[in-house]
Amino acid sequence: MNALVPTVRADGRVAIFGGPYSNLEATQAFFEEMARLGIPSERIICTGDVVAYCADAAATTALVRESGCHVVMGNVEENLAAGAADCGCGFEDGSTCDRLSAAWFAHATAQVSADDRVWMGGLPRSIALEIGDHRFAVVHGGVDAINQTIYASTDAAIKTTEIGKTGLHGVIGGHCGLPFTQRIGDALWHNSGALGMPANDGTPRVWFSLLQRDKDGITIEHRALHYDHATAAAKMRRAGLPEEYAAALASGIWASADTLPAAELDAGGVPLPESRMVFNRRGWQGARAEQPASPASAS
Repeated sequence: MNALVPTVRADGRVAIFGGPYSNLEATQAFFEEMARLGIPSERIICTGDVVAYCADAAATTALVRESGCHVVMGNVEENLAAGAADCGCGFEDGSTCDRLSAAWFAHATAQVSADDRVWMGGLPRSIALEIGDHRFAVVHGGVDAINQTIYASTDAAIKTTEIGKTGLHGVIGGHCGLPFTQRIGDALWHNSGALGMPANDGTPRVWFSLLQRDKDGITIEHRALHYDHATAAAKMRRAGLPEEYAAALASGIWASADTLPAAELDAGGVPLPESRMVFNRRGWQGARAEQPASPASAS
């Protein structure tokens, strides 16, 4: 049985990261950045899929657990805890992701311990995040379907329905692997992007986000992270994991782009800018700096 939905009440900056994906080097770089920024573990939230494509499933899980940060259950954690035969990612049959996932899931299954599986099985499916007078539901995919993939281009009506299920002021999601921030009516949909794999933007950078109470609302920053991707890729090759994913760590181009909607596919290979903006329920206030980290970030 999953843990009861916890509530995180934040007075300072909150860090959101998704999809460590067994990428130990990226995860280490992230926590080093958190230490540099002075953000404690109680204000760090992972949107799930600690384990996936890369080589260090056990070590990455250990690092995340030892950090003491909050973690939402991803579909990979759900399926590993259940002893399932596949990752439950929701890939289309016959897609590149569907074909390649068998190799990395088998590798992860062999690495994670029984104790890790118990921890994964006890993770909450959602976390309520309170920042000032705003409350958000942090989930992995959709509110009900853990492996529902929601992109920036996903119909706003779908997002409206999902947000409505929460009764809160918006959703902070993961799973799709791409960073974006959108206003949906008077609510928010935010995805930090993934830590363990680039954002299909032609660079090896990975992504996290920072949220903080602002006099005008909630400041949201999409931030890129540089890390030792060459070492992470070399480990994948030594482990015999799919070359397509190892190569993607350097090229920044997904092997699995055939799963993307047309808008995200067309945006592939274009470096994403870091961004900073302010959201409140009355509208975007004092939007600042660069364009948001997705072509469809503010509607």
